[in-house]
Amino acid sequence: MKINKEVRQTARALLRASFTDGQIDRGKIANLLDSLVTKKPRNYLGILELYKRLLRMELAKRHARIEAAHELSPEVTAQIVQGLARRYGNDLTTEFVVDPNLLGGMRVRVGSDVWDGTVKSRLERLANEL
Repeated sequence: MKINKEVRQTARALLRASFTDGQIDRGKIANLLDSLVTKKPRNYLGILELYKRLLRMELAKRHARIEAAHELSPEVTAQIVQGLARRYGNDLTTEFVVDPNLLGGMRVRVGSDVWDGTVKSRLERLANEL
């Protein structure tokens, strides 16, 4: 489906209106969606689809997935969360995952940013260089 300029502008305006004090407000989102579905402007299905995509991308920017080879201590997890909050803001959600396949180290993913300090990735890079 080709997205025209009006659909793009409306979806972006809806996304901007979805925030309260720099954080996504689920109540505002529900009100905006109710209003949009009630009024049914031209191309409202395209607007809804693009708005959903923009919201999904925005939520991905505000979620951190931390993978480690073993369980991390509460002190370490607190330091990681604190460091990520300084960089990305206090509304960042975190998810800690244990993946023994990493062999050691950890991988942090926030939106499209990835920091990979795992032993597995280092071994793969070394194998590729040889």
